[in-house]
Amino acid sequence: MTQRRDHLDALAIALLVACCLFWGFQQVLVKATLPEVPPVLQAAIRFMGATALLWAWCHHRGVALFERDGTLRAGLLAGVLFCGEFVCIYVGLQHTTASRLTLFLYTSPFWVAVLLPLFVPTERLRAVQWLGLGLAFAAVAFALQDGLRGHNDSSSDAPTWQGLPVGVLLGDGLALASGVLWALTTVVIRATRLASISPEKLLYYQVTMSAVLLPFVSAAMGEVWQCNVSAFAWGSLAIQTVAGAFASYLVWMWLLRHYPATRLGSFVFLTPVFAMVFGALWLGETVSTLTLAALVAVAAGIVLVNKKA
Repeated sequence: MTQRRDHLDALAIALLVACCLFWGFQQVLVKATLPEVPPVLQAAIRFMGATALLWAWCHHRGVALFERDGTLRAGLLAGVLFCGEFVCIYVGLQHTTASRLTLFLYTSPFWVAVLLPLFVPTERLRAVQWLGLGLAFAAVAFALQDGLRGHNDSSSDAPTWQGLPVGVLLGDGLALASGVLWALTTVVIRATRLASISPEKLLYYQVTMSAVLLPFVSAAMGEVWQCNVSAFAWGSLAIQTVAGAFASYLVWMWLLRHYPATRLGSFVFLTPVFAMVFGALWLGETVSTLTLAALVAVAAGIVLVNKKA
């Protein structure tokens, strides 16, 4: 029986910060690779590679992936939800800005905090922890404020509703759906037998479903597939596969198995702020002292969420 902690210790915090730091870097890495490899194809390649790496890892360590343990239905559901999240993100980006999409995507911790206690009462948050989630979310919105005022559909004759182009509203809806799907994936993992299986098998369900489905999504979106890309693009895909879809997600699955999901979720607000910092350092994007202030506010929110009673 796996021992679960009721709070985050130093190991969990260190792993979470490392994961969020890398995920922020990966957002910039994906953006830098877009001129050569389209977004859904990037995701498909990294999940296909992660599936192969995870199988080899489990074979080497003797971790059973195909034994009958009553988790197949829940595992396939988690895999479809996981894949659906990425589909909504990349389709949504065709209609709305990255800043607007990021804000709606990171409503996920709120959905987890609302839905998960219905199935796992020990995950219920206190008032001060809700305050911490709100503070962290507000800090992210503040950091993204310039991007929130723009939108991708600048056509003057585009149909509008409440002052916004309908296409932008569609993109915002898909972004919100991606946050809900992310949360539902967490709920399925914590509220079913998936909570008791190995992190490797838990991740295998998700990366395998994504590896199978995302190539079809990429083709349906008309993305161009080509092998004649630069060494940088191949290196980017390798990093996204090994460090991202394999290592960091495996760590995240391990954390979900051992620690409260509602506490873990508060740390994901670090990711978009880290992405802004990396974007400024690598791509020369604008970052102000307000962004650094937002990082401090996110940290304060995380402290409140993880404050002991």
